[in-house]
Amino acid sequence: MAQSTILLADDEDTLRNNLAQVLQEEGFDVIASANGTDALRALKSTTIDVLITDLRMPGITGMDLIDHTRKLAPDAAIIVITAFGEVETAVEAMKKGAQDYICKPLIFDEVIFKLKQLIARGDLALQNKLLKEQIRQTHGYSGIIGKSPGMMTIVDTIKRISHTTSNVLITGESGTGKEVLARAIHYSGVTSDKPFVAVNCGGLAENLVESELFGYRRGAFTGAEADRTGYIEAADGGTLFLDEICNLPLRSQAVLLRAIEEKAVTRVGDTRPRAVHLRIIAASNREMEEAIEAGQFREDLYFRLNVICLTLPPLRERVEDIPLLAEHFVQKYNAELKCNCPGFTPEALDAMCDYTWRGNVRELENVVERALIFAGTEPVALSDLSIPIDSVRAEQPIASDLKAAVREFERRHIAQVLARLDNNKAAAADVLGIGLSSLYRKMEELNIAKARPSESAAQ
Repeated sequence: MAQSTILLADDEDTLRNNLAQVLQEEGFDVIASANGTDALRALKSTTIDVLITDLRMPGITGMDLIDHTRKLAPDAAIIVITAFGEVETAVEAMKKGAQDYICKPLIFDEVIFKLKQLIARGDLALQNKLLKEQIRQTHGYSGIIGKSPGMMTIVDTIKRISHTTSNVLITGESGTGKEVLARAIHYSGVTSDKPFVAVNCGGLAENLVESELFGYRRGAFTGAEADRTGYIEAADGGTLFLDEICNLPLRSQAVLLRAIEEKAVTRVGDTRPRAVHLRIIAASNREMEEAIEAGQFREDLYFRLNVICLTLPPLRERVEDIPLLAEHFVQKYNAELKCNCPGFTPEALDAMCDYTWRGNVRELENVVERALIFAGTEPVALSDLSIPIDSVRAEQPIASDLKAAVREFERRHIAQVLARLDNNKAAAADVLGIGLSSLYRKMEELNIAKARPSESAAQ
């Protein structure tokens, strides 16, 4: 923990001097003031982390100091000292902005315990504030959250094609966010005010695929009691997103190919083609080339769809995006579940960064939602996560030599803290409890890159 500055205001000399000595022995930087006037002067000239103040002092009272602190040092924690039996006054102080109170006679161990708790919460709040700011800056582009090189390349491609309606093929493992990416493409370009129609090809019954995609005329088959517009017509002018495109039957693939080439669809049971102008974004979690070789997908349709190809990397290859995504889901489920969870403990966030997410972003979202249900208004702790901690990155080899193992742990831990704080070295040094020069020295010793590839573009 980095050294914190404590402003101590109390007009009882013995109590003030003894408490100041105990706090200094615990490693805190202490400014001791014998009255409210001196404390206010110190408040105006010094940056403090915590105010500890007696409520009853002549002149400027503890209540007055709380008001001044909230204006001059809004991020500082406040602990008030009150006489035994005056709890109502302490409650009034907490309504004004104090976080905790202690009763006389003071038990120094209790003071130290409460003080360290408040400072730890403050560090956590700072980390989460930084994460929120990173999300605001990198939320990125039309809902894409990420700052990893792979995601930045995808964002750059989306910007380049925003003025076109060219077809796009998205590949990637299940749960990587292919529909989110499809919506980003649609809403960031010339189609933004036009329809976005999403179709799960795997969820269409084989005998209904064509009637669902192309529509049908009344009487075309049993049960067709009225004309119906198909998904392709519904997306006219906008975007048709075909998820799991490899699940389309070969016959339907042939009809889709003809519709793309002719820019027209013919409803089932009709003879009149209807003109359509739209972009098709197709997605698959299978290797398309393998499906073509197996005779399960038409090569000519593949070439029509694959004008622009985007491959979403799995979450395990974009570890620096995990804190941003996790914080985004905290904000989302705080609103949906009416929680007020402040974020994650460092241990929980480290475990999430180390875990191999086989279900990718979808699994991460489920884990965060469940964690918020159990955490409530407290930070999400390691015990709240429904991931097998014992298997976190179990595949990584562990060095048998103690020095090498310690070195590898230091390297990974420092790299993860830097990633969480967007490579802000001053903030990382604070969280790690070392000086900035020591951090630079450690980075040099452990061969930790001073900046990620994406950072240079942001500077």
